[in-house]
Amino acid sequence: MSEKHPINEMLDRPVVMPKVLDYMRQSQKEFAEPINELENYAHENRVPIIPHETAVFLDFLLGVVKPTDILEIGMAIGFSASLMAYNHPERHVDTIDRYDQMIRNAKKNFESFGLMDQVTILEGDAKDILPELDKTYDFIFMDSAKAKYYDFFPYCMDRLKCDGLLMIDDIFQGGTVFDELDTIPKRVRKIHKKLNRLLEVIQNCEGIETTILPLGDGVLLVRKTQNRSFHNDFSL
Repeated sequence: MSEKHPINEMLDRPVVMPKVLDYMRQSQKEFAEPINELENYAHENRVPIIPHETAVFLDFLLGVVKPTDILEIGMAIGFSASLMAYNHPERHVDTIDRYDQMIRNAKKNFESFGLMDQVTILEGDAKDILPELDKTYDFIFMDSAKAKYYDFFPYCMDRLKCDGLLMIDDIFQGGTVFDELDTIPKRVRKIHKKLNRLLEVIQNCEGIETTILPLGDGVLLVRKTQNRSFHNDFSL
């Protein structure tokens, strides 16, 4: 695994105090050796994966929820999918990604970890794949294009079982999501608008319960409490 990837800038803009962040990243448990090696490789090469504190929480949360069917939106090199599936033969992960290089690298990792029977890669754009899925899932993990979270949300709810959990990563943009729009660089204003709209709508949305955690660059947890359509709530 020697190829370079885009810089993971989220590692450099956490939303908690540096000393707290250092403890969460340096003092919490390591994962099984293959997963630990992949995590270290990703951080050393600035591959955009979830930070350690978020990964530890994800691993803990799945141990409580005990899902069997998982959907991931945003695979990268397969770290999160591997973490969710490794040593858990009862789980199956469907994971979506559209970048050829990421897909090739993830396949190599899944093969080396013996996970090819547990992980299915759905190749393509999530905006095309999500409306066509006919499965339902116990748990959905979304870590993809931040400007698309708002658009993808109702489709995730379509596919999430009642009482299932949706976990959305990187919702704070280093805290800048709370800044005035005219102070935000133009290249990321769409992300700023869509994340703020998502946070606004979920507060008054029936059929879900939510909580927000200051892990990494912010984690939003959503529990589906009603089987209903959410598309009207999230109309553009």
